[in-house]
Amino acid sequence: MLQTWHEPADGWHLAFEAMASRCEIVLGGAGTPAGPSLRQAGEAAMAEVRRIEAKYSRYRADSVVSRINAAAGSGQPVPIDEETAGLLAFGDQLHRLSEGRFDLTSGVLRQAWDFRAAREPSAAQLAEVLPLIGWPRVQWNMREVLLPQAGMQLDFGGIGKEYAADRAQAVLAQAGLRHGFVNLGGDLRVLGPRSDGRPWAFGIQHPREPGAVCATLQLRDGALATSGDYERFFVTPDGRRCCHLLDPRSGQPVTHWQSISVAAPVCAAAGALSTLAMLMGVAGADFLRQQGVAFLAIDAQGQAHAHEPAWPPSSDAAPALPAEPPSLFHFTAPPTP
Repeated sequence: MLQTWHEPADGWHLAFEAMASRCEIVLGGAGTPAGPSLRQAGEAAMAEVRRIEAKYSRYRADSVVSRINAAAGSGQPVPIDEETAGLLAFGDQLHRLSEGRFDLTSGVLRQAWDFRAAREPSAAQLAEVLPLIGWPRVQWNMREVLLPQAGMQLDFGGIGKEYAADRAQAVLAQAGLRHGFVNLGGDLRVLGPRSDGRPWAFGIQHPREPGAVCATLQLRDGALATSGDYERFFVTPDGRRCCHLLDPRSGQPVTHWQSISVAAPVCAAAGALSTLAMLMGVAGADFLRQQGVAFLAIDAQGQAHAHEPAWPPSSDAAPALPAEPPSLFHFTAPPTP
């Protein structure tokens, strides 16, 4: 796998590939002393990302996910550890919060949808896989999990990368580092500001112009994640855009939003909320407002909808906060349909 280490002007930089994404870890900032501890910490964080990838990859026969899926319909529960149980609990919470739109068993829809061949499934093909989706049917507790029907599958793809970003940040923090960020294919977790206190600036990808950004966001801490209809998609002969974000209840792709970016305290929350909002369609923006997070949503017509929580969040906190809310999102190019 690609892995490079060098010292750019704004910090020490480790680039690598994981989870089918280009990833990077940036540590320190201008004026940060060089030393083996930075590199060791960065490599330890990278190793944590790859540990999670190996443990939960559906492409590895020895992964936890593959063992669980292989036992589907056998009646034999598969033992799990505390980490896996925690991810299942998080998925359960998201399923309830989204009223079934987020489902850890919906990965079987890949069997019907072929995005490489740009082919929509027939009604008969969807009818074959939809009965295999149903998180409430999964039997699990903190020690074991059982998929009751042969052909059912678990897939942590909807939360795994964001969880890995948080874990990598935790490894860096435990090493005593306070400046930098983790970027796993656009899922970001900030360790802390630059060494001089300035925030890091991140560009939000333009959903219709590859290589361009539609806005920038400055963060000293917290996380940023984006869900969109532009990563894996095809356009049908009649002009409909079919993307990889699929509603598990119908098997059909989302259509209301081009992209939604969410800033939250941790990446797992930012990624989950952006995905849930995409799946909720027109109700997604109000849902994010209710969650109290900052977001930038681009609708199907290319119109931007930015929201930042009320400032200050409470009268008790007012004395410690600036008089005006910080402006998070700065537009650099007008989104287009």
